[in-house]
Amino acid sequence: MSALLEPVACCAPLAASALSDEEAEATAELFKALGDPARVRLVNLLAQGDGEVCMCDLIEPVGLSQPTVSHHMKKLVDAGLVAREQRGRWAFFSLKRDAVEKLALVADLKEACC
Repeated sequence: MSALLEPVACCAPLAASALSDEEAEATAELFKALGDPARVRLVNLLAQGDGEVCMCDLIEPVGLSQPTVSHHMKKLVDAGLVAREQRGRWAFFSLKRDAVEKLALVADLKEACC
């Protein structure tokens, strides 16, 4: 399960000449974390936010209960895409910029087409 902690750091571009088993596994875990529509919407909300976003501001827009949003946010944190900071009773989340940049590189297939 340690691959879940830093999958973004060990992913390789999908257009790479070859992927090791570890790179393929880490890349799959990253896409698995984004494989749920609620998580995609949560990442979108974080991308639209100005820095950190309180958990309290994520619940209503996705129309899910607080425990369900917490579950999805944990998956995104475990995948290395999102940072979490606890302040009192609320957690604040932000996208990890380096992880987002690596995700963009991993998913870049434009050179592989045509």
